[in-house]
Amino acid sequence: MLVGCQPNLRYLAEWWKQLYGESEGKLHRGLLPHSISITTDLHSMGQYIQEGERLMMETMLRVERSSHCVSVPIDKSDMDGLNYLACRRLSEINKCAADGTVKAHVDGGVPVVEITVDKIDEYTLGQLIFFFEFACGVSGYMLGVNPFNQPGVEAYKNNMFRLLGKPGF
Repeated sequence: MLVGCQPNLRYLAEWWKQLYGESEGKLHRGLLPHSISITTDLHSMGQYIQEGERLMMETMLRVERSSHCVSVPIDKSDMDGLNYLACRRLSEINKCAADGTVKAHVDGGVPVVEITVDKIDEYTLGQLIFFFEFACGVSGYMLGVNPFNQPGVEAYKNNMFRLLGKPGF
């Protein structure tokens, strides 16, 4: 499971799921790659990760410096009881959410690996993509699968082409 602490990591996480699912999901091997975004998915997936079956590990992807500076405004009526967050940056709130999540998951017996990058830019994204591609290739070979073919993908494509009447299928 890949956990992103910033919303702008969503599409990297989608790519990561495709990479690991297609590369390792062969011969009834490999883990189901899943991703969540803090804080969006904490309530739904956090419960399962915290107390569900222990069949996964978690990779927490953290970013030290946010490219946006957004603070929570003060609400004079404080009807929602959230003024304790007033004047705090969203990046600080996300960091606290990540810290609390990692502690709870580790305390609950979930293996957690943390990857921290300074910021999200072209260079850092390139480093992350290379890191995950290399790690995926190595882990695929360790599982005894060829991480560079896609027989399952070819099977559904051939069926689809046949059903659609593509010549040669």
